[in-house]
Amino acid sequence: MLLKDDDLIFSTLEGKPLRHNTVSRAWIMLAARAGLKVIRLHDARHTHASLMLKQGVHPKIVQERLGHASIKITLATYSHVAPGLQEAAAESFAKLVSPKYNGEAEPVQEHY
Repeated sequence: MLLKDDDLIFSTLEGKPLRHNTVSRAWIMLAARAGLKVIRLHDARHTHASLMLKQGVHPKIVQERLGHASIKITLATYSHVAPGLQEAAAESFAKLVSPKYNGEAEPVQEHY
């Protein structure tokens, strides 16, 4: 049997989406076998997205990975990550416009 290409990562043998409880049971079993603390699959997804954003991955990439229809959904859901990102963006910009910037309040002064 040839499966259709419908963007499913996993499917039944008939090519249909897996049921939620089937995926949850498999997730719990795999986590237990690996000796990991069992958390909800949704929490793992949320952690994945939050960590990507904290590492500076562009929100559009995170949106695509999560399958959100709109960047607005991603930004609204993960806005709690934004405060640290704002500071990082400001420092990155300061380094770009001032090569002598050392991360402190004032630029480094050269003494001749």
